[in-house]
Amino acid sequence: MPVGSPGRRQQDKEPQELLTIAGAAGTFTPVSENNWLSAVRFGADGLVPVVAQESRSGDVLMVAFANREALERSASTGQAHYYSRSRAVLWRKGESSGHVQQIREIRIDCDGDTVLYRVEQTGPACHTGTRTCFSTAVAASGLAGSAEDPGGHLLTRLAATIARRADERAQGSYTAKLLDLGVPKISQKVGEEAVEVVVAANSEDDERLASEAADLLYHLLVLLRARGVPLDAVWKELEHRSR
Repeated sequence: MPVGSPGRRQQDKEPQELLTIAGAAGTFTPVSENNWLSAVRFGADGLVPVVAQESRSGDVLMVAFANREALERSASTGQAHYYSRSRAVLWRKGESSGHVQQIREIRIDCDGDTVLYRVEQTGPACHTGTRTCFSTAVAASGLAGSAEDPGGHLLTRLAATIARRADERAQGSYTAKLLDLGVPKISQKVGEEAVEVVVAANSEDDERLASEAADLLYHLLVLLRARGVPLDAVWKELEHRSR
């Protein structure tokens, strides 16, 4: 079932529809294009930190600073602009590298002292060539994660793990075994898992349904890998349907 009926594309919307400020209970209150900058609390240097987040996966890409003009240009052009403290100049993301950030939404935090750009990133976000500036993980015994964890959305991380299993083809790997079976057999397995989800939904408890749903998602990601369809293509389709 479609997530939502396809509406007009985000870039066709008026700028004021892209400006929101966090409200209570996780809701978002639209802020008029004419007065939204009054909700931003700039520092003594006239700057405010800006977090760039990938709109589809939710991954944090980078943090930079913006002055009033940078925010105005970001809202009016739909492309991310920032202010360089070291060079003391306004700059547009991707103006030299081509790795532009198309803004899908601008949000202001509850205190007004931090801005969020939700963007569609072209190419890597980091100047080092990595997808995100936050590619270095801290390995510490008190942390639940791992230094090998690529970060990002859980399904994105799972897809990355499946890709590694596909490349390594380690002996005893269930993922590698599935991939060796080919698309027809993997498709059949996805169908079987979908039936098990339906059965669990109608006759078993919540824990069992969650388990079967996890199995279905995993096998579906393996099928996408076998077909060579990136998870990002699914994110794009879902994003389009949610408009």
